[in-house]
Amino acid sequence: MQHQRVLVLDFGGQYNQLIARRVREQGVYCDLVPFTTSIEKIREYAPIGIIFTGGPNSVYEAGAPDVDAEIFELGIPVLGICYGCQLVAHKLGGKVAHAETREYGKSEIEYAESLLFKGIDKNNICWMSHTDYVGEVPSGFHITATTKTCPAAGFGDAEKKIYGIQFHPEVHHTVQGDKILRNFLYEICGAKGDWTMSNFVAEQVEILKKKLAGKKVLCAMSGGVDSAVAATLVHRAAGDNLTCVFVDHGLLRKGESEEVVSVFRDKLGMNLIRANASERFLKKLKGIADPETKRKIIGEEFIKVFEAEAKKIGAVDYLVQGTIYPDVIESGKGASAVIKSHHNVGGLPSVVDFKEIIEPLRDLFKDEVRRVGTELGLPDSVVERQPFPGPGLAIRIMGEVTEEKLQTLRDADYILREEIAKAGLNREIWQYFAVITSTYTVGVMGDARTYEPVIALRAVTSVDAMTADWARIPYDVLERISNRIVNEVEHANRIVYDITSKPPATIEWE
Repeated sequence: MQHQRVLVLDFGGQYNQLIARRVREQGVYCDLVPFTTSIEKIREYAPIGIIFTGGPNSVYEAGAPDVDAEIFELGIPVLGICYGCQLVAHKLGGKVAHAETREYGKSEIEYAESLLFKGIDKNNICWMSHTDYVGEVPSGFHITATTKTCPAAGFGDAEKKIYGIQFHPEVHHTVQGDKILRNFLYEICGAKGDWTMSNFVAEQVEILKKKLAGKKVLCAMSGGVDSAVAATLVHRAAGDNLTCVFVDHGLLRKGESEEVVSVFRDKLGMNLIRANASERFLKKLKGIADPETKRKIIGEEFIKVFEAEAKKIGAVDYLVQGTIYPDVIESGKGASAVIKSHHNVGGLPSVVDFKEIIEPLRDLFKDEVRRVGTELGLPDSVVERQPFPGPGLAIRIMGEVTEEKLQTLRDADYILREEIAKAGLNREIWQYFAVITSTYTVGVMGDARTYEPVIALRAVTSVDAMTADWARIPYDVLERISNRIVNEVEHANRIVYDITSKPPATIEWE
């Protein structure tokens, strides 16, 4: 099935992937492409609409991102957001000015009559993030929205189907922003809403059945949501011709290794090989404290273990890769078979005898991958699995990794996750985990003096992990977590909570 398509032209803004995700959430397929995409290539895409994203530049700067004015003559509806709005005005004869007062954050906005704002409350709240603004709209365009400091917060030409909005409808802070995007897609572009995950699964299974008929297929199973969903999708098409290799390095969270075997081998009936190499990895990590050295050791050892198991299988026709759309975007490559530089896949093509890589999820965002997992019948524990570093718990232990520290961390992390779920916060918080720090402190437990490493808790909210804010977990929940850890976990006498956002900190603690 050929889906309707919207193009999102990337001008370097921080919310660009979010715009694309919001479009897809409305049931419309879209591609995020560079602003340098040629007119010829745009014609080839045959989009029903084009969205210009925001960006950090001024339209008057030398070398500022630009587009060929011919794009406005294609007869394709255009929506410019933030910098994209300013660029629309600039290219079509309007004027962009530098604001005396910058506008960042929530702003009161008043909407006028416009198809773009159909069904939207006239007086509303939007999210602004700009210095420049449109001072004069192009000839033939009408102002459709204003704020106190932005006289043309929205403008458009209904006949040409070209619109500009200075604010960001893609962020949740813009009230009814999703309806604005929906109006552009359905009322202006004529979208039919033919992009659903049930359609995706059905289409992919049919494609893969034809491609993989009678072929041997191999997948490196990490236990993460991407590899899990990719393997399950391929298994539905290839059946017993698929073999999954799960390298158990002993650095996963409590119960995860067992769950991989239970779900994929026992419940789904996959050919799953579990390579138990925990002792091997611990031996290699003995005495190693530097986090980057840990990563390299784990990555190299992973490949060696995988190679040994792959040799037992022999030559295969296809290697399954859990590449997803953000990987493709961030690689800067549009060609197929993009390989993530991640320890559980990096280097594999050079040690595995295969003919071709297949990437059944390469067009999907992470939230879409999760929805596909649900469509495929995977349990929530797999589908909603949090982002987890490839080297696992090794980089959540500051200093040397030992079996004792791993056990302490697994138990503490399990309690944290269990209490977050009990409090109903597991869907609100992007990522949450425990860390064993390299700082030791004195504690008094009973009548005894203890000297143990400080355990830190980390929980953040985020949209895409590019930025993150520390999660405001209620005090009573934090209290229960702390009490349980010090009472139930060996070698735990002090719990701290990290309240640093990203930036300046990273999400992980290495």
